[in-house]
Amino acid sequence: MKTASPLAVATFGFVLAVAPALEAGAADAALQSAIANAQRNPKFVQRDAARHPQEELEFFGLRPDMTVVEVSPGGGYWTEILAPYLKASGTYYVAVPPPKDPEAPKPGKDTFRDKLAADPDRYGKIKITELGLDHYAVAPAGSVDLIVTFRNLHNWVYQGYAPAALEGFYRALKPGGILGIEDHRARNDVPQDPKADNGYIRQDYTIELAKRAGFELVASSEINANPRDTKDWPKGVWTLPPTLAMKDQDRDKYVAIGEADNFVLKFRKPTH
Repeated sequence: MKTASPLAVATFGFVLAVAPALEAGAADAALQSAIANAQRNPKFVQRDAARHPQEELEFFGLRPDMTVVEVSPGGGYWTEILAPYLKASGTYYVAVPPPKDPEAPKPGKDTFRDKLAADPDRYGKIKITELGLDHYAVAPAGSVDLIVTFRNLHNWVYQGYAPAALEGFYRALKPGGILGIEDHRARNDVPQDPKADNGYIRQDYTIELAKRAGFELVASSEINANPRDTKDWPKGVWTLPPTLAMKDQDRDKYVAIGEADNFVLKFRKPTH
């Protein structure tokens, strides 16, 4: 077993507020329309049942007139929803890995930027910034209402700059601004691996990282919980869908388990 991080064994004096389910009448119609857009990648649409985009973005308090930063967009699952939603009234930054970052695409294989360039009507208003080692200014200081990142914090822990990234988010947000974090939830009976090699990160560890950056916890949501995920897989979280790193070996078993057990946390930058 790897050495426990001090954060993992700290005693925390907070009470998690668990958000109630949204009432049916409270749904954001514009967001529903963006999610139902026929131009979305069909493979992304198939994942909506596991990712709950409407519920999660409403939990974070998304509105169409906000200044929003999406950090580390991957293939663009959330970008396909946020870009049309924010196009008319909002400001939308997407922070991608800088060229020398381990997460950056190889030259000539930047499919995310190619995706944006291929559809300027839908994506032309997006402002590109960077998040990676020594690149933490995801937007101008004090300008942002909401920062969201989905299943990325474990990568920054692995690369050693998670605290600096969170401090950068804190600087970018307005007082009272919101940080939304989703990631693969590690077991709470096992010390946090300081490198998060298996792709899982403890929820309490994440909360303490955010608190050290200055944030206060507002609420947590269980919309992406999966009790079938025992978090002891041969290739870490990537054993499960959508990666299915074991390929055809026990494929039906892992498909039946589904995507990982994920926490969803909402933080606020204090107003004082």
